[in-house]
Amino acid sequence: MKYGGLPGEWRTVMDRFVASSVDLLVKGSFPEEFPLVQTKIVDFFKIQRVPAAAAELSEGKKRKRKPGGIRLASKKKRKLLPFNPSDDQATRLRQMASLATALTATGAVFSNELTYVPGMAPRSANRAALESGGMQLLPKEDVETLNLCKRMMERGEWPPLLVVYDPVEGFTVEADRFIKDLTIITEDGRKKQNLKCVRYDVDGECRVLLVANRDISKGERLYYDYNGSEHEYPTHHFV
Repeated sequence: MKYGGLPGEWRTVMDRFVASSVDLLVKGSFPEEFPLVQTKIVDFFKIQRVPAAAAELSEGKKRKRKPGGIRLASKKKRKLLPFNPSDDQATRLRQMASLATALTATGAVFSNELTYVPGMAPRSANRAALESGGMQLLPKEDVETLNLCKRMMERGEWPPLLVVYDPVEGFTVEADRFIKDLTIITEDGRKKQNLKCVRYDVDGECRVLLVANRDISKGERLYYDYNGSEHEYPTHHFV
């Protein structure tokens, strides 16, 4: 299993945890848990306080079907799905606290934006054109789904994931509820691999997504190969 850099929310977790947890493994100690206090978690992740009614109204608008006309049969394209947050707020806080615990223990800083470290590759170097043979465009509808996931996270509706410390493997990520095939998990020879790392061209920039490649059961550990055994796109500048 290879871990690489992900631009986005869980990028820091999956990219740094393997190396950062070595000290804990050597010492045989467990990380100190982040306080399960709503105000501390909200401040840690800079969650926007949006009234629930307003959020439901903005995301609940349905597309109107065009009346009349002859509909031609065509091959149905499989679309990416937004993650389905846990319904219970206490459960969501527990999930976020698990991530905060890991970030604090590894000295990592949380970011929900594309991050570019000074002295390394600048944003101008993030060009989808660098992909050998071209990079697939993320369809407009899937871009909207990606943006929806980001908005949900900004108001505290997170992917149903738990960061769990394993005394053998270090920090790992597990599904905290059932995750359907083709669900977006995050914006970054594998018999266990249940996530697929896909690179898309979004407005000329490379966006790396982790997408479920099959249905994932609650409690199942997540595995993926960051570069997918393909080395067309240079990822050595990712953090």
